[in-house]
Amino acid sequence: MARRWTPRRFVVLRRIRVASCALLVVLAMVLTFGITARKSVALSVNGQTKTVTTYAYSVDGLLRQQGIKVKTHDLVDSSSGGQLRNHAAVTVRSAYQTTIVIQGQRVPFWTTATSMDQLLGFFEENRKQAMKVTVDIGNVYNQLTGGLVINQAGPVTVVADGKTSVAPDGKLPAASILDSKGIVLGKEDRVSVEHDQGATVLRVRRVTHGNTQKTIPLAFATRTVVDPSLAPGQTQIRQEGVAGQRLQTIQVTYVDGQAESEQVVKEETVAMPVDQVVAVGPDKPKEGQNSGQQSKDKGSDHAKDTSSPSASPNKDAQSGTTTTTPPQASQPSGSNATTKPDPPSQAENTPAPSPSPSPPPSGLWHAGPGVAQAYASGAAAQRGWTGSQFDDLVKLWNKESGWQWDAENLSGAYGIPQSLPGSKMSQFGANWRDDAAIQIDWGLWYIGQRYGNPSTAWHHSEQYNWY
Repeated sequence: MARRWTPRRFVVLRRIRVASCALLVVLAMVLTFGITARKSVALSVNGQTKTVTTYAYSVDGLLRQQGIKVKTHDLVDSSSGGQLRNHAAVTVRSAYQTTIVIQGQRVPFWTTATSMDQLLGFFEENRKQAMKVTVDIGNVYNQLTGGLVINQAGPVTVVADGKTSVAPDGKLPAASILDSKGIVLGKEDRVSVEHDQGATVLRVRRVTHGNTQKTIPLAFATRTVVDPSLAPGQTQIRQEGVAGQRLQTIQVTYVDGQAESEQVVKEETVAMPVDQVVAVGPDKPKEGQNSGQQSKDKGSDHAKDTSSPSASPNKDAQSGTTTTTPPQASQPSGSNATTKPDPPSQAENTPAPSPSPSPPPSGLWHAGPGVAQAYASGAAAQRGWTGSQFDDLVKLWNKESGWQWDAENLSGAYGIPQSLPGSKMSQFGANWRDDAAIQIDWGLWYIGQRYGNPSTAWHHSEQYNWY
């Protein structure tokens, strides 16, 4: 027998249908989310590539999932931008620090180059008439710098000890090339890589030290004594002054036999200066004073001279005359006597030792616009910003600061990239206020994070007058 319809049975069936529909919707949403959120991504870390499956929405989320720690100067690139998409390619390149030389100025430079030749190429790619850049290798046996391939494409010219030779296999690191040539490095010897007329040059410069001595004269002081036997205003040299001598020992640093710098390592006084003694006659009494007044003044002056603690008897070695040097304040104004103030003590008279020359600050310290652009050309090129991208970067920072390291706006924006506030750049270095390299590194990072490339940042600046 068929079930009879009742209101209660109708309500139960309706609830079942609603619950079934809701469950189907949830299952469909979960299935859709799983299909769309699940991504297959090609992840490359320092040349090692693998395919990973992830549900992360962003590149940062992917790197956290994979346990990859990205340092400040590391470069991260994604084919889909900051938001992660299916079949995206994410590349991570770890940066290491080397030293480059621009116009004789040594500058720390963070790079991801896999060879010295590639690093030099970064600086040449953006500037047809680029300043000559040299890469210094602090330790040729270091895995990150000296362990790099010198020239992946061909031979290397080796210059050391006044001799030039060619290493045919440029795909070797500096240590291997030098060993093959029988070149043994001293502890302070310098190794650098440069481009010279199309050739890659591995150069060794020998550093030696030598000592030299320098005599510094010490000026003598002059002492004045009053001699009553002399006429007023008359002077007489009782003892000739003799200059002293200070001997400095100076360490000279030679690079390939040429003096590069000096530093005082020892200083001693070998001869003390001898004071010059000058005798002068007593002051002439003022005109218009009566003899009684003069006698009274003389008596009071005599009393002052014998009781004043600043007056001290001096005995001339030649004449045997004992005289008293009056305090300078007791001399009458307008006196034509040649009496000089008491000379300074020996410690005051002796010149202070010459300070040892301090090394110049590292980095692009107070760099001019040309040097700053030369540095930026390499830093931008290793991010792939060449050609029109670098041209737009030059125009952008010409507009913002004229490439002046100390450019400051009333708003508080500071430096070449006009960071607002300037202290934001401190994450790239404590000397952000003076070091153009820190400012440029931060500025390139900021453009990459916010706009992706300099051309986009420049177009935004043209439209809104800020970036």
